[in-house]
Amino acid sequence: MGDHKEQPLRVGAAVRRRRRALELTLAVVAERSGLSVPFLSQIENDRARPSTGSLEKVADALRTTAVELLAAADPACSVDVVRAEAPDPAYEPQVRSLVRGHHQMHASEFTGDHDAGREFQYRNDQLMYVADGAVEIEAEGRAYRLGRGDTLYLTGGVRHRWRATVSDTRVVVVAVAEHIEAVQDRPRR
Repeated sequence: MGDHKEQPLRVGAAVRRRRRALELTLAVVAERSGLSVPFLSQIENDRARPSTGSLEKVADALRTTAVELLAAADPACSVDVVRAEAPDPAYEPQVRSLVRGHHQMHASEFTGDHDAGREFQYRNDQLMYVADGAVEIEAEGRAYRLGRGDTLYLTGGVRHRWRATVSDTRVVVVAVAEHIEAVQDRPRR
């Protein structure tokens, strides 16, 4: 009970994110698509479901495709439970996603050793939390040692690599999703 079931996709948030990333007003999208501002507002607020033709017009106005908008859509449910997995008796290093679907946040749990030679660089911000064990993270020419309960925040664009320094280490990595542009708030006028 309470577990995620497949729900229809809500495309409104994906349309709004794309429009805002392009710094377009609803009026501009309406003009480009031939659809009305009230209808576009209803789509963005998931009060109207666009037909395939309308979604294609919106996608064209946003310089993308209907397929891309659907891929970035959120499932209609607002609560999703991801159950813990039974540990592998062979205890191989594992990674599992803690969030299903396309959301503004992505989270993964890494268990065991990790490829210390692999360098990462994400466009958007990331938080690393050590649930168990210890890790060493190299970022911006410095090494950081983290133990159980410690976190490290990395701003988007920072190159880094990390490795477990203790067996049975579990690290949770939470990041702003790659399909979302992190945008600074603009001063209001």
